[in-house]
Amino acid sequence: MSIDNNGTIKILIADDHAVFRTGVKSSLSHYTDIEFIGEAENGVQLLHLARFLQADIILLDIQMPVMDGIATLPEIKKILPNAKVIMLTMNDDISMISKLMEIGANSYLIKNSESETIYEAIKTVYTKEFFFNDYTNKAMLSGLRNKRVAEQPHLSDNAELSDKEMHVLKLMCDEKSTKEIADLVEISPRTVEAIRDRLKMKTGAKGTAGLILYAIKHGIA
Repeated sequence: MSIDNNGTIKILIADDHAVFRTGVKSSLSHYTDIEFIGEAENGVQLLHLARFLQADIILLDIQMPVMDGIATLPEIKKILPNAKVIMLTMNDDISMISKLMEIGANSYLIKNSESETIYEAIKTVYTKEFFFNDYTNKAMLSGLRNKRVAEQPHLSDNAELSDKEMHVLKLMCDEKSTKEIADLVEISPRTVEAIRDRLKMKTGAKGTAGLILYAIKHGIA
């Protein structure tokens, strides 16, 4: 994705509390390179909006009536596969973070995060796909290493990776963007995408988070 002609990153926010939605939008209003293009109070409303509004980033509350964030996440990824989703919650449940990252979340923020942190997360997931913080790191490196990896039967233990595939995987774990990886490995961005797809096929991972799980399990990251 690239920033549109107006130079803004388009954002949708879904949370069942209007006061919270207003507060987030107000606290980020002074950043001129982001724009809130819609808001919803549950997952059903968000999915409806997503069919008409091309958002780059979605701020998605976990606990909402009618349709919560957990149920909404995989559905929003089907409608807007290129959109990045930042989950919002009041809890730092490690197992919950693990589950959400596995099914497509790009970051996980506590609702009382400072506006600067929310903005940093938006910019980072937009350019580098993931925004890691203390909560996500703890989940990925502790919970996933010890418990969740054992629950990933689809991950292969016998994947034979080439040196270039291994290099690309390590750079992905270092939060490098596709363009950054292409520059470092001296290949085209399209080739990076092809290697990423090949890594998924070889390891059995369903997405980037799954590849990171594989890297953790096998001591690559």
